Amino acid sequence: MDRPDPEAVAQEVFAALADPSRRGILAALAAGGPATATHLARQLPITRQAIAKHLALLAEAGLVVAEPGERRRVRYRLDSGSMKVAQQFLAALARDWDGPLAALRDRLNS
Repeated sequence: MDRPDPEAVAQEVFAALADPSRRGILAALAAGGPATATHLARQLPITRQAIAKHLALLAEAGLVVAEPGERRRVRYRLDSGSMKVAQQFLAALARDWDGPLAALRDRLNS
């Protein structure tokens, strides 16, 4: 099985995190644990239908996982795998910037 391209994973994560409603859903799941779209709609100022659409996008980005529950209810829980890939991508990008930025700082200070 091929490993996903870290840059592609990071791009999906960043696109998902760009929306404040999706960040709110992730924050609610982080604070309260797994929940259904209906439960999240009671907590957030978003309709259940909108939450379901946001959850589908968050699942595509690998930030949440749908778990079948009782009576055909689906609960969503956080999945940190894609977030860790995005963090590693940012860390590598920062390392690539550190050398040239330090050289520029040294040049400007001399």
